[in-house]
Amino acid sequence: MSRVCEFTGKGPMTGNNVSHAKNRTRRRFLPNLQDVTLKSEALDRTFKFRLSTAALRTVDHRGGLDGFMAKAKDTELSTGALKVKKDILKAVSA
Repeated sequence: MSRVCEFTGKGPMTGNNVSHAKNRTRRRFLPNLQDVTLKSEALDRTFKFRLSTAALRTVDHRGGLDGFMAKAKDTELSTGALKVKKDILKAVSA
């Protein structure tokens, strides 16, 4: 399972551990990913995603999954999220 957020594309970063003696060793900063189930009001169904906590706050701020997908950029979304976005937009327009 990859450590990448499905909505924002946020992934691991690299940096240094720095000791008191200023010795530097490489380390990884992992995103805070959570497995969540979000409900679409337009489709009346639930979807499972692996999201960062920042993306989860954004979904909540924009009024749920349908509101987030309406404003989300296609370049940042994963392939599974793109399919959900397409289905939601089709249901809303019909």
